[in-house]
Order: sequence, then C-alpha cells, then structure tokens
Amino acid sequence: MSLSRLAEVGLWLSSGSLLFLSLWVVVPAPTFALLPLSIGVPELSPGLWLLNGVVLVLAMLGILAGLSAGPLLLGLLALGLFSVPLLQVPMTVRQVEQTLQPFVSAAPTAPPRQPIQLWDSLAGIPLDPIREPQEQVFAQPDGIPLKLRIYMPPVHYRHDMPQGLYPGVLVIYGGAWQRGSPEDNALFNHALAAQGYTVIALDYRHAPRYRFPTQLEDVRAGVRFVQEHAQEWGVDPERMAVMGRSAGGQLALMLAYRAEPQPTPLRAVIVLYGPVDLAAGYADPPRPDPINTRAVLEAFLGGSPATRPDLYRQASPIHQVRPQLPPTLLIYGGRDHVVQPKYGQLLAERLQQMENKALLIRIPWADHAFDAVPRGLSSQMALYATERFLASTLKVPAQEPS
Repeated sequence: MSLSRLAEVGLWLSSGSLLFLSLWVVVPAPTFALLPLSIGVPELSPGLWLLNGVVLVLAMLGILAGLSAGPLLLGLLALGLFSVPLLQVPMTVRQVEQTLQPFVSAAPTAPPRQPIQLWDSLAGIPLDPIREPQEQVFAQPDGIPLKLRIYMPPVHYRHDMPQGLYPGVLVIYGGAWQRGSPEDNALFNHALAAQGYTVIALDYRHAPRYRFPTQLEDVRAGVRFVQEHAQEWGVDPERMAVMGRSAGGQLALMLAYRAEPQPTPLRAVIVLYGPVDLAAGYADPPRPDPINTRAVLEAFLGGSPATRPDLYRQASPIHQVRPQLPPTLLIYGGRDHVVQPKYGQLLAERLQQMENKALLIRIPWADHAFDAVPRGLSSQMALYATERFLASTLKVPAQEPS
C-alpha cells in the first residue's frame, strides 16, 4: 500500500472516529454501557474540538496532495457538534451568576475560582494542598463496616471561627443505591476542603439486599457520629451542610427535610441530579432509559408504586417539603436521561411556594453524573456554584429565628 493511501485511510479513520464521538453531544445513551460516552464527550468537548481541528488541518493538506475530501467533510460535521457545549457556555455562565447573585451578596468572601476555565478542561482543575484524608468506621450494622472519609483543610488555612473550627460538608455518594463508596468524587471533595471546609463522605448499605429506609438510617447514624466527634476533627457542628449526588441526593434531601429531631439542624442542602419524586419517576421513566429505572426503584423499595405506595411517598423528598427548610441548591443536566431535570424544577417550585430558599441550575449540555469527569465543563460549573453557595450559607453567622 502506498504512503498516500495509508495517509488517506488514516484520515478517514481519524475523522470518522471523531464524528462518532461528536454524536454523543446530542444523542442520549440507549444503554448503561454507552452512558460514559454521553456523559464524557460533552464535558471534554474543548479538547476534542482542538483534536478535531488538527485532523481538519491534515485533511486540508491531504486535499492539496490529491486525497479525498471526505475526511474534511466528516471533520467539519464533528467540529459543529463539538462546538455545541462551547457555544452554550457563555449564556449558562450568565444564568448561573444571576441565580447565585442573591446568595453571593451575603457571603463575606468569594472563592477565587471562575465558573469555567477552558484550560482547566485540558490540564485539570488546580488543587491546593490539604491534609491527608482519613478513614474511620462509624458503624457496623449486620457486621458490615460503614466508613467515612474525612478531607480536612490545610493547617494554615485562615478561617473566621474561634477555637479552630471549620464548616462541615457531609457528602453522600450516588450509584442507584446499589453501589458506590466514600472514596467517590475525591477531587471535588479535595477542592472543597482546600476552600476551608471539613468534608466528610458517608457510607451506607446497598440495595437490593438492604432496602429503604436502611440507607437513610445509615447516613443518619453517620451524621450523629460526626457530631459526636466534631471537636476532634475541627468541625463546627452549628455550621454543617449536606451534599448528595443522584441516589445520594435523594438521601441528602430526606436527611435535611424529614421532620425528625436532629442534634444540630443542617444549614444547607446541595443536590446534583437527585431523584425527588420516586413514584413519578417510575410512572414516567426517561426514554431511552439506560439504567432501567423501574428495576432500580423496585430493588430500592421492594416493589412498584402499585404494591408499595406509602413507601414510595415516604422516600420521595418532594413530599417532605414544608416551610422553614434549609436553603437548597439543585444542579441538573439538561440532557439527563437517568433523572430527568424536570423533577429538579418541580422541587424548586414546591420549595419556593412554601417560602423556602431554593436555587436551580440547569446545565444544558450535561448528562447524568456529569461530575464523573472532574475537569469537565459541568464539574467546573458545579464546583463554582457549590463554593459560592456554601460561602453564603456556612461562612456567615447563623441567624436567630424570628
């Protein structure tokens, strides 16, 4: 095979591969196996856009050398698709800033981070050093050790509380209530700790062996353990928030919203792409449905809404909404085909109707679990919004009830 023929085959393969990847900017994943593509490609679009540009230049040089124009056409199509998230970034940044503005004005200081840095999507988000994370078992129900992982601010970090206490952020991982670990989302937790928060990632027992409310009981036990050891870890028990992702978002909302006595009330709730109305999610699953939503819910709750209606209601945060709940930040992907973003909108509206503070951020290009790509566009946006929200809710003195 001649050198020119090899070059042409290489251009076809390169441009075709990039076009295949670019389709996942707009095509939802039909199966769980393809979900990483639907999640990852939009988040890494700046780097893929640049790589596609290199292929386009080579394709144009190939045309000058008498090769086919086909790779150039494929590359142009891919370039257009890779450009979609990048074109949406400016408007999304403005909308996020407007959403956060009422809270930002209350914060004593603003984190130095920008909403999105395209360079960080290539090189990674820069992280300041923190103390070495620690792990500790907080409970052993049925002989299963449940661990928490602690991320502490650097020793030299300047904080505004006496006695060396930092605001605390409890983090609950996702995974369809069936999988996951406190080690998940380590870079995000590290970034928060570097901003002066003690971040504590909690564990819980998994479905289908253990069904709701076991998971909620486990994270509640973790909260009690944290509050008992707060002084030891330098956590201010009066300034604590909870954050959850996906299934962990449901647990975080239940933990904060259920009208049950707690040693210390939580000051804020942050939820990324969490389910809020489980019966509605069962009745109207996404299409396509890459995780088989109904099977996941049946494993979690032990049946369908027809057979266990009370449990579906008890496990749905939207039915726990009442006045005087802590401020809530909800972040959803506009392309999420696991937990549809309309449910975040419904929860925000219900909270606001009852005069609670609720902020909703919708990232148009993002799919479910978008922050699984730590350097991605959406992860940067979520980290920025989380830091600003926490600065306004935890780094200001608690207001006395009127």
